[in-house]
Amino acid sequence: MMRVHGRAGEPAPLTDAVRELASRTRFELVPMSGVESAIDALRPESLVSVTCSPSKGVQATLDLTARLLDRGHDAVPHVSARLFEGAHHVRALTDWVQRHDLRELFVIAGDCEHPRGPYPDSMSFLRELLELGPSVSRIGVPAYPDGHPFVDTATLRGALHAKQAMLTDAGVAGSVTTQMCLDPERIRQWLEHERASGLVLPVDLGVPGVVERAKLMTMGVRLGIGTSLRFLRKNRSTLMAMLAPGGYDPTELVASLADDAARLRISGLHAFTFNRVESTRAWQQRVLAR
Repeated sequence: MMRVHGRAGEPAPLTDAVRELASRTRFELVPMSGVESAIDALRPESLVSVTCSPSKGVQATLDLTARLLDRGHDAVPHVSARLFEGAHHVRALTDWVQRHDLRELFVIAGDCEHPRGPYPDSMSFLRELLELGPSVSRIGVPAYPDGHPFVDTATLRGALHAKQAMLTDAGVAGSVTTQMCLDPERIRQWLEHERASGLVLPVDLGVPGVVERAKLMTMGVRLGIGTSLRFLRKNRSTLMAMLAPGGYDPTELVASLADDAARLRISGLHAFTFNRVESTRAWQQRVLAR
């Protein structure tokens, strides 16, 4: 049986709970040069998400999503509120969703420094979107167990619960995907607090894929996971895994939380692959095979 090191340094078995989470891994792709090899590395009917960046714009995300849908994948586009110019632009999105028979969207505020329209945050955009009655059956929203570099914790928490209420009132199913976080205890404490505070939406854990350590560290700083990077300095086993050949392996992180998955309504994993799909898919296959 394949084993990983637990939090106290003792070997931890790969349980059915670990395999269950690994079986529901969504691979995040970035619409940029080199994405072709990432698409080719996906197994048939994969769960995929497509990011949205200020430099590429919304259309690049939708175009890549359409290609993935045409190949039979379950693809979810990220739509960045700050990149939408107004109600006409949101209406164009709902028309696109209907034409492509899309089942799910993921709504974020986005990294654009200055909003291009009247939506400075995902709340204002989500309100407009729901008023137009999108044909999707589910809308995902982000959450930040590790904090946000520009938004305080109380504001993040209030926005998350307000979005849950908006989705409930609109009769649309919701889900939550967490930011990439490397500290399992911090994730557990955050989830326990949010569940006690009334968060009932299912949660997908944002975990690094099997990526080169330099890429992970660089992107980690950009994504605002400063607390998790400090966690690495205190956790020798995870740090050694980061420095080992072959890139970061998310098994220990997943195993540390898998037994609590049912209690905390953790529904699956969201793998930040940075388009390194082949290595992350190979990790998933190894976990499921043992």
